[in-house]
Amino acid sequence: MSSGLQIGIMDLMNHLIGALDAPFAGAVVFGVHFDGHLVVEALLVAVIVFLLFQKSYQPQKRPLTRKEIDQLCDEWVPEPLHPAITMEMEIEPPVLESDAGPRTMVSGKEVINLASSNYLGLIGHGKITEACDAALKKYGVGSCGPRGFYGTIDVHLDCEARISKFLGTPDSILYSYGLATASSVIPAFCKRGDIIIADEGVHWGIQNGLFLSRSTVKLFKHNDMKALENILEEIALEDKRVKKVLNRRFIVVEAIYQNSGQMVPLDEIIRLKEKYKFRVLVDESNSFGVLGKTGRGLTEHYGIPIQKVDIITAGMGYALATTGGFCTGSAKVVDHQRLSGAGYCFSASLPPYLASAAITAIDVLEESHELLVRLQENVTLLWNGLSQVRGIKVMSNALSPLVFLQLENTSGSFKSDSMLLQEIVDRMLEDEAVLLTVSKRSLLDNCKLPAGIQLFVSAAHKKSDLLQVIQSLKSVVESVLDRK
Repeated sequence: MSSGLQIGIMDLMNHLIGALDAPFAGAVVFGVHFDGHLVVEALLVAVIVFLLFQKSYQPQKRPLTRKEIDQLCDEWVPEPLHPAITMEMEIEPPVLESDAGPRTMVSGKEVINLASSNYLGLIGHGKITEACDAALKKYGVGSCGPRGFYGTIDVHLDCEARISKFLGTPDSILYSYGLATASSVIPAFCKRGDIIIADEGVHWGIQNGLFLSRSTVKLFKHNDMKALENILEEIALEDKRVKKVLNRRFIVVEAIYQNSGQMVPLDEIIRLKEKYKFRVLVDESNSFGVLGKTGRGLTEHYGIPIQKVDIITAGMGYALATTGGFCTGSAKVVDHQRLSGAGYCFSASLPPYLASAAITAIDVLEESHELLVRLQENVTLLWNGLSQVRGIKVMSNALSPLVFLQLENTSGSFKSDSMLLQEIVDRMLEDEAVLLTVSKRSLLDNCKLPAGIQLFVSAAHKKSDLLQVIQSLKSVVESVLDRK
């Protein structure tokens, strides 16, 4: 309210009180002197009491006529249950007509398959097939319940024990869906008020876990240890400035990132963890069974004791030719999840034959170290060959079985780059009989890394097939980009 308006109101009140003061000047009733103030206040009280006892206005109630009902129904527009269907959503992906081995059938044609994560080439392996047959005959197909409600079968316990023995950890826990593993583990340990620092390039399963935890989440630049240390230093300075709140603190990373194929520098992560008193969760989906001399993952590759990593998660659909996931660590870490891991408590347990497949796959890996040698030879061959292709660049680590290709001249738009890369992938399938895939993002995926072509290398790939892929991709990429 302006000062001029306030002065005007005050003048009006003074005039009103002065006008009322004159008739009542000197009036005394029961020893009380009356003046204009008392009269105005009495009138205000009377008006307020009158308004309080008034009935509120309510329009006359009557039922709607048939015509009015029909009109309202015609005018009503429901909220959509899903976003508008775009052209990209209507694209039908290729359908496999045989197992997802190094070569597979698509639309009646045999193609070289680099779209399936079959790192050790164990899909269709005789021993795994026999183990699955035996489990199906003994247990049937499904488990028919969550682990805590008649869904635990002895083969589940055997699989958890086998994973722990292989990795050298005290205990492990199985999840029935690989992507749900990280989504269940993170909220089991982190709640509102806790702090999580995560790489900006983590896959959607981890992102979902971060969201469900309701913790304070800070993202650092992809695989940039300096950016991570800056955030840790900011938190440390804030702790000194104000009274330190007791909370849980985690650094969350992937061993090999699904969205780039890059490898996290675990030695640096452990150094920062110990310096700033954080815990570490590492997702080893793309490194378990792949890295290290015996396939025990990132810790073996770096020569770091596995006990220095607080929590390890992994999907079993990448190297073990099965599905599901697991978390491994200390007995306390595992026991806590048996009552707090949502995917463990509320989902039907892993079908027994898939747990048998995982056990047998680990046995095969321990018996056949040449699988790792062949895999790394194939990765090196493909990585070196694709590094010479004009128009694209290899972003993945030289040891990563997930070879990730990006455009050299990116548009900066994930959608635009994806469409161009999809054209390359489509041409590779139609003209060269090579099955590849472009990185996909749902509307819920907040990863900001550029789009890329993903090539999943297998120990079962023949070198002649990989050389053909290199030549075909070079020809197709140059052809597509020259027309742009």
